[in-house]
Formats: sequence, C-alpha cells, structure tokens
Amino acid sequence: MKLSRTFLGLSTVMLTALITFGGPHGAAGSTMAVKEPANGALFTAFVSVLRHPRCMNCHSNGDFPRQGDDGHPHTMNVRRGTDGHGVTAEKCGTCHQDHNLSESHLPPGAPNWGLPAATTPMIWQGLSDAQLCRSIKDPKQNKNRTIDQLVEHLTEDKLVMWGWNPGEGRTPIPMLHEEFVTKVKQWQAAGAPCPN
Repeated sequence: MKLSRTFLGLSTVMLTALITFGGPHGAAGSTMAVKEPANGALFTAFVSVLRHPRCMNCHSNGDFPRQGDDGHPHTMNVRRGTDGHGVTAEKCGTCHQDHNLSESHLPPGAPNWGLPAATTPMIWQGLSDAQLCRSIKDPKQNKNRTIDQLVEHLTEDKLVMWGWNPGEGRTPIPMLHEEFVTKVKQWQAAGAPCPN
C-alpha cells in the first residue's frame, strides 16, 4: 500500500512539473497545447446560419455579390473591388446606406456594407463543413482574426446581425440570434473544434 501511495505521489509531482514547466520540450511557464476534440458537432449546430443566403450572397464564388434567396448575381454588374466596396462609381455605399430602406425592393443596408476585400475574399460556397470551419479559423483567410475576434465578428458585427433583420421582402436567418450566439460561444469554449 505504501508503494502505491508513493508511486501515486511521484506521478502527481511529475505531472504537475510537466504542466508548470512545459515538459521536456517546452519552455518554463508555457501553455500546454490542447488537442482539438474530434467531434465537430458544436460547429455543425450553427453552420446552417453561415450557409443561409443572407451570408452566402457575400461569401459565394465569383468577384461579385449575389442577391435574393436564389443567390443570383447582383444587378448592374457590381464588382468586389480591391477593398470589397465596389469599383468606380459602382460603390456599395452609393445605394446601400447604414440601415435598411423601408418598402420592398429598396436597397438593404447596415454599417460597412460590402464584400470581404479581394485579398481575403472569404469564399465559402462549395466548402464542406470541415473546410468551412478551418477556413473561418485561418487568420490568412479571415482578416487575421483570432478565435475571440472571429466570435465577436460572428455574434456582434452589425453587418452580420443584419441577416436577422434584412428588411421587407427578404427572408431572415431562421435560427434566433440568441440561439446562434449561444452555439457559437459553446463552440469557442470547447476550443473551436472542426468536423473531421
């Protein structure tokens, strides 16, 4: 019995030392890497929002925005432009204000209306759930955002939140915003795991 307690005590001391000092290959005080959980169900619980037309119309293939629930190309041959806000006289802000214009068929609006910039177009169309998850987490593809900044963007950015209040004649995102926020934050708390 003494041997078992002694061995257990030594094992606890060794484990504590590995955590505190980062192990034989880590620097003192370094944070140990936590392996991502294999289960990507936390991401798939809210991915339908990212695939909704209110999001996909700006995150689809091509160098132009899309419109409607069917994702048809934006009228007037609008193009992304370098900064994502259009080209020449066809700037997004020419028609889109920082709020929805009342009545159907008038331009919707939210602050910073536009597409992602050409350097990080954040195109999600055609990606599997696993690819989409890795893409939004990749700083090279998400405007250099950390997971915390990504979560803030997904849950608080006024342009993203527009999807729940898109104006007359447009289908809002069906998942309640509060439910979406809860699911995104659960995913974040679990280490932002991606599906396999």
